[in-house]
Amino acid sequence: MSTPRTIYQVDAFTTEPFKGNPAGVCILNNEMPEEWMQNVSAEMNLSETSFIIPEKEVFKIRFFTPEAEIPLCGHATLSSAHILYETGITGREKEITFLSKVGELKIRSSGSWITMNFPAYGLEPIEIPDLFESIIGIRPAELYKTGHGWTFVLLNSENEVRGLKPDFKMMKYSGFGDMIVTALSSDKNFDFCVRCFAPALGIDEDPVTGSAHCALVPFWHNKTGRSEFVSHQVSKRGGVLKVALKGDRVEISGQAKTIINGQLFV
Repeated sequence: MSTPRTIYQVDAFTTEPFKGNPAGVCILNNEMPEEWMQNVSAEMNLSETSFIIPEKEVFKIRFFTPEAEIPLCGHATLSSAHILYETGITGREKEITFLSKVGELKIRSSGSWITMNFPAYGLEPIEIPDLFESIIGIRPAELYKTGHGWTFVLLNSENEVRGLKPDFKMMKYSGFGDMIVTALSSDKNFDFCVRCFAPALGIDEDPVTGSAHCALVPFWHNKTGRSEFVSHQVSKRGGVLKVALKGDRVEISGQAKTIINGQLFV
């Protein structure tokens, strides 16, 4: 039998169990084959599972959905940092550096909050095709492509965002299979709301999406002139993020709760 590896499940962007966005976190002594990581991610069947490999003073990190590797994942990064701090692998006074496929990710802890420093993504406006309304059931106010290739949709109200019932099969094969939908929040406790759909990655709706804020924060900065926001992801599980624009970087802060600590015998 193989020596067991520890694997965790963490609910990110929440302090309550069964809320926020669950991610798998697996800490490895050495990098495993890509096929193995993909199989573990499929077995976990969470929107993302992260694999952390210690390298001297930094950690290499890779992210897998059940179907594919992706370059960046916010809630899995938050969950990974949470586990490193909670287990004492990294002291809470120390900054964590993750080496990801989009470059270095700097992480720091402040009380129960963890702040991640991510790249900011620009947006290019695109024409709204006739079929788009058939995909999400409503005509958007504005439509963009983000710097990381997602479709970005502005709607007129939070009610419109909450009321969406997309055709995921049509979305998956339409060329708009990774989608961020946003509007101003109707709740005074938050600045904007968001939902994220990614059927092209095997995730119809992502509960809370940290990486989407790499585009959301620059967008709302351009709309409002402000640089700091509280975001409310209005999925079924829901989540809250404190976000800020810092030059060409975005800082994303959240909390997390460990749900499962298990052993992986493969």
